[in-house]
Amino acid sequence: MDRADHELEPVEDRRPIVERAVGQDVRLDPFENAKSGIRGVDAVDLLVLARDVRGLQASGISGRLAREFPDAKCALDYETPLQLLVATILSAQCTDVRVNLTTPGLFATYRSAGALAAANPATLESEIRSTGFYHNKAKSLLGMAAALVERHGGNVPDTMDELVQLPGVGRKTANVVLGNAFAKNEGVVVDTHVQRISGLLRLTRQTTPEKIERDLMALVTRPKWTLFSHYLILHGRKTCIARRPKCESCRISDLCLSSRV
Repeated sequence: MDRADHELEPVEDRRPIVERAVGQDVRLDPFENAKSGIRGVDAVDLLVLARDVRGLQASGISGRLAREFPDAKCALDYETPLQLLVATILSAQCTDVRVNLTTPGLFATYRSAGALAAANPATLESEIRSTGFYHNKAKSLLGMAAALVERHGGNVPDTMDELVQLPGVGRKTANVVLGNAFAKNEGVVVDTHVQRISGLLRLTRQTTPEKIERDLMALVTRPKWTLFSHYLILHGRKTCIARRPKCESCRISDLCLSSRV
C-alpha cells in the first residue's frame, strides 16, 4: 500500500515506537522535541525519527482530505495549457472567482499565443483590469506569449526549466501548469493557503515558498504533490479559514498541533 493511502493509525502506532527509541515522551511536533532536549539518541537519529513521524502525519492528512474532497482539482477554469498559464498569471493577488469571470472573454479574443502576443497593450490592460495589477500582468502576458511564439512555436512547454524562463512565470506558476495541464508532478504549489496551513500543521517551520515546497516534497509521495496542494487549498477555504478556523468540525484536528479543540 502506498504510504499516502495510510490513515491516522500509522501515526499513532508509530509514536510509542519513537518514544521507546528515545526513552521519553515524544510529541508529534519534532521542533518541540528539540526544544525539550530529548536525549538518548544522537541528533541524526532524532531527525530521522521526527521526519518519519511528520511523513506519516502528512499521509494521514492527505488521506482524510482526499475523502473530504474526492473531486479536488484546480479552481481556475481552462481547456488548454495556454489558457491555464494565462489564468495563473492573472491569479496573482486575485481570487480564482474573479479570474474565472475575466478569462472567458479573454480566451475568446486571444485563441493562440500569437494572437495574445499581438494584442494592443492598452486594450489588454482594460480587459484584465478587474484582476488588479493589470499593467504588470499585461506586460507579463505579452512577454510570455511572445516568448512562446519565438522559442516554442506558440506551444506551452512541459518542463520546469523551460517554463520558468518565460516572462512572468515563476516556479509556483510552472507547478500549476505542469501538475494540472500536463499531469506532471514536478513540485508542490505553495500559495497563501498552503503556506499558512502547512505551518499550522507543523509540517514545516519555513516561511518562504521555496523552502516550504522543499519540506512538503520530502513528506508527501510524488504522485500526490499536485493533489496535496489542492487538498490544503480547499481545506483552507472551507474549514481552516484564517480569521475563524472551524476546529470543532475539522476532520484533521487531531493531527493539527494548532487545533483549538
